Amino acid sequence: MKKIIVIGCPGSGKSTFSRALHEKTGIPLFHLDMMYWNADRTTVERSIFRKRLSDTIKKDKWIIDGNYGSTIELRLQACDTVIFLDYPPEVCLDGIRERRGKPRTDMPWVEDENEEDTEFIEFVKSFNIQSRPSIVELLNKYPHKNIYIFKSRKEADGFLKEI
Repeated sequence: MKKIIVIGCPGSGKSTFSRALHEKTGIPLFHLDMMYWNADRTTVERSIFRKRLSDTIKKDKWIIDGNYGSTIELRLQACDTVIFLDYPPEVCLDGIRERRGKPRTDMPWVEDENEEDTEFIEFVKSFNIQSRPSIVELLNKYPHKNIYIFKSRKEADGFLKEI
């Protein structure tokens, strides 16, 4: 495990898992949200995001946390290990509620405690129907990769304990 991607629905705990994996392994951690978003909640230009990601992928070791569907295959091609946090929507929605109002190392701003982005919530609710099938299809294209699919936080925590 030298080049690891951590993917899953928003709120699944990708960043939390990635931080714990980083602490256990010492492998440098990179958050796609930090590459993509500015502190004022605007996004960087697509070319800048792609350059940041490309520069990261060229490194000898990394953990890259985040989905960003348009770049999953690029990261799949470059990684040796995939961690897919494949949790039910209710778990992810709870994760989103729990992180509101708290500073995060994976995001350049703090989400308002009372803010509920209904479009984002709908995306999370439909993730398993809309996004998950294409992720599974991509994972099937790369059977030579080390792929770990966790269905619960307990499974993911167990993996971390065994490292």
